[in-house]
Amino acid sequence: MSVAERREELLRAAIEQIEARGVAAVRIADVAAALGVSNALVLYHFSTKERLVAEAFAHAAQDDLAHLGKLVGRRTTALRRLRAAVRWYAPTGQAKGWRLWIEGWAVSLREPALREVARRLDQEWKASLVELIAEGVAAGEFPCPDPAGTALRLTALLDGLAVQLTSYEGAVSRARAQEWVDEALDRELGLAPGTPDASTP
Repeated sequence: MSVAERREELLRAAIEQIEARGVAAVRIADVAAALGVSNALVLYHFSTKERLVAEAFAHAAQDDLAHLGKLVGRRTTALRRLRAAVRWYAPTGQAKGWRLWIEGWAVSLREPALREVARRLDQEWKASLVELIAEGVAAGEFPCPDPAGTALRLTALLDGLAVQLTSYEGAVSRARAQEWVDEALDRELGLAPGTPDASTP
């Protein structure tokens, strides 16, 4: 196994252990045991638990951003791509790891390296939304005088709903949460409720 492959394996195991145990409880020994390797091997690649955790979150962020890039890069209208990206990212969609990121937000208050990872993911996600919204405005698909503000409000709604759905079972149904997300997107873009996506060019 190459160094890159071994690091990839260790990072994926760390993500699984963090999701199962939580950031505070997970230990180097848990990651090592999951793969049947020594603690020394994990420490050789990452030196400290804090560095392992930060790099594990960075790895998870890259996976999310790579998928977002595929959605944004599709050959279709900006509105269709924007709806697909928001629905995927929403806690009712196919994006994984909301429990992981909620844990990460809490720990990042005290861990600068993890805070930087979370900030980078947040900035790149918002930048992708801003770019899509601006593209849709330029193409005449919808009006939106403030793409950056719209991206911030949408992500705030999605993050908040993620907390409700992940941490407070029964607080809101997935169907209602998705309805709110769709309504918010239409409202932000100045579209009538339920406006269908434009046809693929």
